[in-house]
Amino acid sequence: MKNPGLLCCGPQNTRREWLRVGGLGAFGLSLSSLLTRPAWSAEPSRPVAGSCFGQARSCILLFLAGGPPQHETFDPKPDAPPEVRDIFRSIPTSVPGTHFCETLPYTARMAHQLSVIRSMTTEIDAHSTSGAFMLTGYEPTTKAENVPPGPQDWPSLASVIGALKPSTRSPMSAVVLPERLANDGNILWPGQDAGFMGATWNPLMMRCDPTQLPMQIEGLSRQPSVPDLRLQGRRDLLQQLDAYFQAGPGSNPVAAWDHSQQKAFDLLHADASRKAFELERESPALRAAYGEHKFGQSTLLARRLVEAGTRLVQVNWPREGKAEVAGSPLWDTHANNASRVRDVLCPQFDRTFATLVEDLANRGLLDETLVIAMGEFGRSPKINAGGGRDHWGSCFSLVMAGGGVPGGQIIGSSDRIGGLPASRPIRPPDLAATVFHLLGLSPSAEFLDPLGRPRTLTDGGTPIREIVGA
Repeated sequence: MKNPGLLCCGPQNTRREWLRVGGLGAFGLSLSSLLTRPAWSAEPSRPVAGSCFGQARSCILLFLAGGPPQHETFDPKPDAPPEVRDIFRSIPTSVPGTHFCETLPYTARMAHQLSVIRSMTTEIDAHSTSGAFMLTGYEPTTKAENVPPGPQDWPSLASVIGALKPSTRSPMSAVVLPERLANDGNILWPGQDAGFMGATWNPLMMRCDPTQLPMQIEGLSRQPSVPDLRLQGRRDLLQQLDAYFQAGPGSNPVAAWDHSQQKAFDLLHADASRKAFELERESPALRAAYGEHKFGQSTLLARRLVEAGTRLVQVNWPREGKAEVAGSPLWDTHANNASRVRDVLCPQFDRTFATLVEDLANRGLLDETLVIAMGEFGRSPKINAGGGRDHWGSCFSLVMAGGGVPGGQIIGSSDRIGGLPASRPIRPPDLAATVFHLLGLSPSAEFLDPLGRPRTLTDGGTPIREIVGA
């Protein structure tokens, strides 16, 4: 039955008033504000050279906030002086002639499935702006630290992919979890959102703690008091409101609002997407293999989300405690580098990353899921007076797997102390172009911003030939 009040309301009644009076805001649909999606225009993607174009249906980006040291991970320097190599030795991997640091024994066993870049460079030593460069592929206008995000920033890879390559199987196209990237004082980094594309294209930020089961994420859970029939009745009421307000001025914002509400309803009815958050469905053995810590369980959640159809999931290394505390999981190792990477950081990353790649392979998902593990920069070649390594954007390492990425190769090299690229320097625009290529977006394609101006997807980036082919 139609609500008779809708038939007599005058033009002075606004949608906000109807929501207040009718209680429509109490649906458990707070995601709707994040799911608003205005029209976006892009040049159609066309296949380009390389058989792996579009091979990746999804992407899991593990962002190791703080900057992992290249020496203690993928680029050991066993012949360097002690103040460079520190206390660790290198170990052979599953690829003859390739060595990783001894801190990564699980990852070393699957090197034949990985491509490691040892010559990544941003030439920026600030967390936030080097991080923005890595997360967007566009060089920031300043190299200063603590630069807050702004409305004219270049959009993140997650935002662009969510906008131009939306999921066809899930209401969630691009998701970031379990928390945002921030410097001390909760100063947010730029490069994490949609920038000039507009806030409605921000990736869906899911603040959560997957170690606490059952997981509770605001907006995802329908209240038990709202059964299917009642929910459908509220949807019908919203449709009547839309019909009324679209008949008056300002129908474009109303249409966008209606689209967001539709997305919220879709999410509540998308069983696969909602069930992805039920980590208790996984065996205790697999959950333990991922690691019973926030990073490990967030990575397991990422696998479940892409399995349910999410296009891109970015897992940020969580900030827990102060950076200089020995037990803190942050990679910002200005002090006690050796003990922190040995006892906390590398054991967590090594087991989680190796388990993710193996799990995807066992499920037949690795060939179609691009996996990237990277930080905003690396660490200085020489150990400082506090036994730590400092910020270093001149040369560092990252690793890729799956989704068309060839295994068993090292791309580029660093000099004898791991301080500068010795060959094949790779910059963030090239990395962005490679990610777009693998996900089926031509890196040279243009898209229109909200003012109708053409923008290219990358800032002159070229897909990495060792990964995508000639």
